[in-house]
Amino acid sequence: MLSVFFGVLIGLALGLTGGGGSIFAVPLLIYGLGLPAPEAVAVSLGAVALTAAFGAVEAGWRGLIELRAGLIFAVAGVVSAPLGVQLGDRVSDTLIVSLFAAVMVVVAARMFVSARRAGDDTRVVRARPAANAHNDPGTVCHYSRDGRLRLNAPCSAALVAAGLVVGVMSGFFGVGGGFLIVPALMLITEMGIHRAVSTSLLVITLVGLSGLASAVFAGRDMDWALTALFILGGLIGMAGGRSLSRYLAGPALQFIFALAMIAIAVFMLVKTFL
Repeated sequence: MLSVFFGVLIGLALGLTGGGGSIFAVPLLIYGLGLPAPEAVAVSLGAVALTAAFGAVEAGWRGLIELRAGLIFAVAGVVSAPLGVQLGDRVSDTLIVSLFAAVMVVVAARMFVSARRAGDDTRVVRARPAANAHNDPGTVCHYSRDGRLRLNAPCSAALVAAGLVVGVMSGFFGVGGGFLIVPALMLITEMGIHRAVSTSLLVITLVGLSGLASAVFAGRDMDWALTALFILGGLIGMAGGRSLSRYLAGPALQFIFALAMIAIAVFMLVKTFL
């Protein structure tokens, strides 16, 4: 039941943010359920991918996923995620935990900035697409002279480059990478934040499944019963986020998540080195 409970927490964190919520998964798996870092990363990849898929179904049904840009981004991430998994198998648990704590601090800093500057954008969450999300602009290439997304355009090259980075990070850390995917999509294609958040769900799903498959084929130990319960909790949490988002989403919640990330990062470093 503890696995389900932690999964619910991750589902809520993923669903009530536009990016970055899944970063809580690995610390909960390591320190809450006692998993070694490599197994925690693999379980996190599966849980985050399938929980994101839950949100991607609705976003796709409502036509909010920019499929062409999302697939270019995702395919690059699918290709590079196994590299992240292989890198994780070649370093110590101490290094993984230390680098993960550093990433948490970076994501927390971005959340602080977003909460202070973005205003209404902090209310855009993955669990419940806004009613006015269709008013967002679609995919327009920032790097192409004619403003169109072409497979041979600099825009596509930028999407591929960003996807490769996200894939390696996802495979290595077991995170969804939404904190990078959403701003990258908005910068490169100039799509609106609602569409970027929705499209990020597709990317997270595909990249996460690629990382999970790589971890399994690499021979990492997996407690499949625990993984299934953790995923079940994640789906419950994501569904709960639909109802709670209208009351909780906003700058205050972003500040709380950011403070929690910093506290967990400090805890991880203390546990590792003291």
